[in-house]
Amino acid sequence: MSAEHRQIPLILQHEPGFTRDDLVVTGSNRAAVDLIDRWPDWPSPVALLVGPAGAGKTHLAAIWRSQNDAVILDPHDIDAQSLEIAAQRPVLIDDIGAEDFDETGLFHLINTIRQTAGSCEKGQSQASLLMTSQLQPSQWKVSLPDLISRLKAVTIVDISEPDDYLLSTVIYKLFADRQVSVDSVVISYIVSRVERSLDSVIVLVDLLDHMALQQKSRITKALAMQAFQAMANALPETSADS
Repeated sequence: MSAEHRQIPLILQHEPGFTRDDLVVTGSNRAAVDLIDRWPDWPSPVALLVGPAGAGKTHLAAIWRSQNDAVILDPHDIDAQSLEIAAQRPVLIDDIGAEDFDETGLFHLINTIRQTAGSCEKGQSQASLLMTSQLQPSQWKVSLPDLISRLKAVTIVDISEPDDYLLSTVIYKLFADRQVSVDSVVISYIVSRVERSLDSVIVLVDLLDHMALQQKSRITKALAMQAFQAMANALPETSADS
């Protein structure tokens, strides 16, 4: 086969949508979606979304940030300027808790937000903090006693791994965004085998789209099998000691 025929077609990455209209709501994320939609009428001005990787926390956080003009803060460096911003606008910290962060800064940030929100009527303050994490606060490596106390008052909403309905709906949508029609039998096959992660679904759909273009074929179960094998082969090898 010539190099021309072996060449992979030009690949344009299809970024997933992060708007409220793109959001699929099921039992696995309904409580979290309700929290996002209810802002600023929250039980507490500080809220935390907790769930496994690929559950959709970043999607929800992006929607909340976009709707409310929130500012992203770096959990490793929460300085005086961050506190000034937090007193005026909603703030977002995405993916906190897996590694060390600015404990003193977060303590002062939560205090600032609580004091600002406490001086306003319920649901009227813009001072809010939304955080996302793969871990419950009790699992964070926190040594500051005052921060531990503050974290116990945070509103925590759990997101479970995507269910079958959520995965299948997202897969349909991702293919529709590419103007690609895929049989429901193929979708069911993908859902039954794909990792329970929205991130994995996005990668798989992107790969299937590229492979279909390369092979000039429809997306079938056979092609899906090839894609799963290609993804498995791309995983880094782990040693016996790991």
